[in-house]
Amino acid sequence: EIRYLILDATYYKVRIDGTVRDCATLKAIGIRRDDGKRMILGVSCALSEAEVHWREFLVALKERGIGIPDLIVSDAHTGLKAALRAACNASPWQRCQFHLQQNAGHLVTKQELKSLIASQIAAIFNAESRPHAEERLRVFLETWREKQPKLAAWAEENLPEGFTVFGLPETHRRKLRTSNACETLNSQIKRRTRVVGLFPSEESLQRLVTAVLVEISEAWESGKSYLKPKN
Repeated sequence: EIRYLILDATYYKVRIDGTVRDCATLKAIGIRRDDGKRMILGVSCALSEAEVHWREFLVALKERGIGIPDLIVSDAHTGLKAALRAACNASPWQRCQFHLQQNAGHLVTKQELKSLIASQIAAIFNAESRPHAEERLRVFLETWREKQPKLAAWAEENLPEGFTVFGLPETHRRKLRTSNACETLNSQIKRRTRVVGLFPSEESLQRLVTAVLVEISEAWESGKSYLKPKN
């Protein structure tokens, strides 16, 4: 059974009917309930991150018996969010705090304010508890509602989606507050795909990515636990 599920997608160039297209590669990392070890649960390549692609991917994972994870971590792609509501609504969702920080940065209208606002958002996420984070968010909104109204409106609606992780044991939070575990995978995959450059088909991309991820998963499963399972 899988205790935690981390989801991500990356795009690679594929030639389809003589045209170069971006092909989405969906990936799922699972952290096992019994021993706290990571494993690659699946990979799927298709021409978009549309809801139907994510939903089929998630349903296939469920059919293989992953159970009901205590938490699912991902970014907020529209297709993925819709698929999670349809296929995995029994599990709480944690929006990646790293992507939230990036999104917030795009809404700051004055360059000289970017680092200050980034540090304030980091302080919200680094709070010791959810009530503490909510209080820091309240102060943040009061500070910026007039000076940066678009940022404040966005933050009020979106930053709480990064607070779900406060419901986990403290020792697990740091590794599950973002989907950065998948970003590390992406860099390992890209080292291998860079040699190929342009893939001749979705199938060839799927074969190479799957081979890389099988190697990585075997190393994870034979190595140390990623999280202490008894916490």
